[in-house]
Amino acid sequence: MEINCLGCGFKVDLADAYDDYAGQIKCFGCGATMEIATQAGEIKAVNVVTEAPLPSAEAFVAPSVE
Repeated sequence: MEINCLGCGFKVDLADAYDDYAGQIKCFGCGATMEIATQAGEIKAVNVVTEAPLPSAEAFVAPSVE
């Protein structure tokens, strides 16, 4: 079973252990935390608990070349 992260769209692959599960999962793409509920291998609910932190402005600035 796969679920797309609500923060970045990354496909999170859920193992069979999550077929009947209610709790939190973490996106390995952006670090967002989502609360999910599954039953019989089907997703019943998804909510964002914490969104991934936004990168700082320095992350977008190219280093100067001297």
